[in-house]
Amino acid sequence: MAVLDLIGKLFPKKKDFFKMLLDQAVTIEAGLALFVEFINNPTAENGKKVNDAEEEADEVRKILVDELNRSFVTPIDREDIFALSRTVDDMMDYAKSTVEEMTLFEVQTDNYIKKMAETLYNAAKDVSYAVKHLKIHPGVCAEHIVRVRKAENFVEHRYREGLVELFKTKDVIKIIKTREIYRHLSNAADRAAEAADIINDILVKIT
Repeated sequence: MAVLDLIGKLFPKKKDFFKMLLDQAVTIEAGLALFVEFINNPTAENGKKVNDAEEEADEVRKILVDELNRSFVTPIDREDIFALSRTVDDMMDYAKSTVEEMTLFEVQTDNYIKKMAETLYNAAKDVSYAVKHLKIHPGVCAEHIVRVRKAENFVEHRYREGLVELFKTKDVIKIIKTREIYRHLSNAADRAAEAADIINDILVKIT
């Protein structure tokens, strides 16, 4: 047994970081599905589901980062692994902060918020697919990268349209509160696009 322990220390089993990144992306995807449910039905119960999903996503990321810190050899640049993990986690963080502020400030859901939330969820799905196909099907991965970038553009257009409509009102308090919600959703879309860029960089390096 002592010999086996020594061998294990000298030649540690390689961690499957591709799978760990996919597990995290899928966790974020599931969390954003719950986020869409909250946006369509903003109850305290649905808000708690999003909060719980964000905590679960944090745990998944903590494990990945811990394994990354303890690994001498990684299949791709450790900086890329860390950056991609951080970026997709940020998407979930923005979803949580959106729920918190909509609840605290009693912001009502509107069509722009609904469209942006649904698009963020679709972007999260495409991030998951892109990570899934990164090693074996680079062409499919590239297609999903493009879809994420298109989703980001769509959110940015809805963000601006929403602001235009919002500024037509005379309710200054409503403008301030709702604009912050729009901004969270826009920032989440930016993180999705950043994740797509990182995946594309990884794709270039391994193909």
